[in-house]
Amino acid sequence: MSESSTSGADMTVASAFAGMRSVTPVTFKAGCPDCRGRVELAASALRLAIGASSRTTFYSFTCPECGASVRKPAGERIVELLTGGGVSTLRLQSP
Repeated sequence: MSESSTSGADMTVASAFAGMRSVTPVTFKAGCPDCRGRVELAASALRLAIGASSRTTFYSFTCPECGASVRKPAGERIVELLTGGGVSTLRLQSP
């Protein structure tokens, strides 16, 4: 058995990145319970905490309109969307 000499060593930087496109930043829409504002937030403005149960899994952000700290429950679908969109995640451990 012999290895082929064309194992990708001849690949150039240009050919490696030829199919890539620019990435559009992800924004998330959320509502503030204090001011009732509908806001759009970048992934960097959100935090996701994943706990041992649905009661301890939530996302949080600071409302850009009124400055309130907002914490909302996050079900499986929300967790999937937020993690896929690049939101920072904290895994909570049981005591």
